[in-house]
Amino acid sequence: MIIDIHGHYTTAPKALETWRNRQIAGIRSPSEMPAVSELQISDDELRESIENNQLKLMRERGLDLTIFSPRASFMAHHIGDFEVSSTWAAICNELCYRVSQLFPENFVPAAMLPQSPGVDPATCIPELVKCVEQYGNVAINLNPDPSGGHWTSPPLSDRSWYPIYEKMVEYDIPAMIHVSTSCNACFHTTGAHYLNADTTAFMQCLTSDLFRDFPTLRFVIPHGGGAVPYHWGRFRGLAQEMKKPLLKDHLLNNVFFDTCVYHQPGIDLLTRVIPVDNILFASEMIGAVRGIDPETGHYFDDTKRYVEAADMNPEQRYKIYEGNARRVYPRLDALLKTKGL
Repeated sequence: MIIDIHGHYTTAPKALETWRNRQIAGIRSPSEMPAVSELQISDDELRESIENNQLKLMRERGLDLTIFSPRASFMAHHIGDFEVSSTWAAICNELCYRVSQLFPENFVPAAMLPQSPGVDPATCIPELVKCVEQYGNVAINLNPDPSGGHWTSPPLSDRSWYPIYEKMVEYDIPAMIHVSTSCNACFHTTGAHYLNADTTAFMQCLTSDLFRDFPTLRFVIPHGGGAVPYHWGRFRGLAQEMKKPLLKDHLLNNVFFDTCVYHQPGIDLLTRVIPVDNILFASEMIGAVRGIDPETGHYFDDTKRYVEAADMNPEQRYKIYEGNARRVYPRLDALLKTKGL
């Protein structure tokens, strides 16, 4: 089985974006704020949005299952207040749940949280609980920068995040550390802000003793870890200067990386530098890079091709494709076992 641990609902029916634009307009003009009941999306519309996009490409590329969460750039936690974010998160999470019910063999939901700048992260817990207990979510997406590129929140090691971590440990679920849209003109959303955040989150973990407090807490850092694998020697050296344990002991029991790296040399580097037990297959499809690479004639985000071509044995590929996902996402493993998989 090939499990893609990083998929977003980027192809949701147009009605979702239309409703969101009305919600944003309603922030300035409360009389224009739409009711949740005004968003009407049928099952047939959901099927069409998936069958002609993600599911079509999954079948073409030989992928079996995707952990499916709301569109990352649409989370936009910097817009409005907590009430706005809470309503929006609930809508997006319900849509991903509905997709998982329509295509139970192909999609399993992961939740966005109703984060809001300057608001206590503990306010996200009711949505987290609902998504795990009612929707069967196997993970959450956690935004380390709800401000949208201005980094006004404390680092992930700050105790203000601990209520979320306590729930994660209770439910035995990981968090993908994933920012949203950048509203800072200095940082392009997918080309800079995402990769900056991946690197920043890793460094926040390195400089802290977070996993001493939460030894079973698990973070997935997407997009191949940003700059982390490329600068692994720098991070090892910094950890040494800070008198931290070796990275394999300090972080690698808790931090994992995906394969959303869109060229062969990048995957080759990732798989040479990072232990195979810490790499999980992902494509972010359909996501930030949707075109065909003129150098190969294949889609940039067809990451299975890179894993197949990388220098590793079948056991290592199994870990990346399936084994590591079952270990890092225990609720996914339990769900698959109920299906005899």
